[in-house]
Amino acid sequence: MKRKLPYLSLAACAAMAIAPIGAQAWEPTKTVEFIVPAGTGGGADQMARAIQGIVAKHGLMKQSMVVINKSGGAGAEGFLDVKGAKGEPHKIIITLSNLFTTPLATGVPFSWKDLTPVKMMALDEFVLWVNADSPHKSAKDYVEAAKKAGAGKFKMAGTGSRQEDQIITVSIEQKTGTKFTYIPFKGGGDVAVQLVGKHVDSTVNNPIEAVAHWRGGKLRPLCVFDQKRMPYQEKVTEKMSWADIPTCKEQGLDVDYLMLRGIFMAGGVKPDQVAYYVDVLRKVQQTPEWKALMQQGAYNTTSLEGKEYAEWVAKEENRHRDLMKAAGFISGQK
Repeated sequence: MKRKLPYLSLAACAAMAIAPIGAQAWEPTKTVEFIVPAGTGGGADQMARAIQGIVAKHGLMKQSMVVINKSGGAGAEGFLDVKGAKGEPHKIIITLSNLFTTPLATGVPFSWKDLTPVKMMALDEFVLWVNADSPHKSAKDYVEAAKKAGAGKFKMAGTGSRQEDQIITVSIEQKTGTKFTYIPFKGGGDVAVQLVGKHVDSTVNNPIEAVAHWRGGKLRPLCVFDQKRMPYQEKVTEKMSWADIPTCKEQGLDVDYLMLRGIFMAGGVKPDQVAYYVDVLRKVQQTPEWKALMQQGAYNTTSLEGKEYAEWVAKEENRHRDLMKAAGFISGQK
């Protein structure tokens, strides 16, 4: 039986934080630092900079917002920075699944409970990509070729070690009996470039990290790691839309994985300060620029706040612990 995590008090605080917007009085009095615990060019970085641009264009904040990348230690640099800023409302952070994977894999003294949940903006998809010149036209073809080539002959590029991309890679190996050589890079942009240059055989990049290369005829998507196809019908290339990409399960690869794109603040902030950012982010989601980003990056547009958001995060921490334990990725695991 799984141990229940002590998140209820935090969830209750998050629910209280969503005060009626009309009643809020607080607003930033200086520049807001928007921390990205990942490298430049990846999905988290692109979303943070999109939010920054939308806020500036539509005048959603009186103060400016500056994006700061702190990717050291698989994002630990960014998380510890915000953890250490307890009570500071002029600092927010965009999180991805390294919110869970980094402390589990490294033992760094950080937990999502050190932060204050603000808002889930979306969930990010993962797609199995190969170079457009690859002979492989389906996930089944690719996996069979990797198995035939022999253990470690095919190279899978991903962002970081013991993080989302490698968790998916290990899941593929466990489901199929295939063995890849996993090669980590700092950001999703670098990962896509490596595949375009044929330095690796495949990636499990997010859509937004590879879409420009797909549109340019350099990459080919084989399947999406979701339980259902993406809903976006507009053509990305001459022949294909995101909706035309089959799920991996449709092609016999029973692996699915979605990644958080969510906003947190430091611990110890006040309810009206949380409510301020919730209001700003709601307005961001209503803009045409945000809707265009969702389609461009083929995001799952699930969005949560307050108690529901905190409960979702707690469940995901449990799920990642199970996945990482199965992969042997937990710090100190024997």
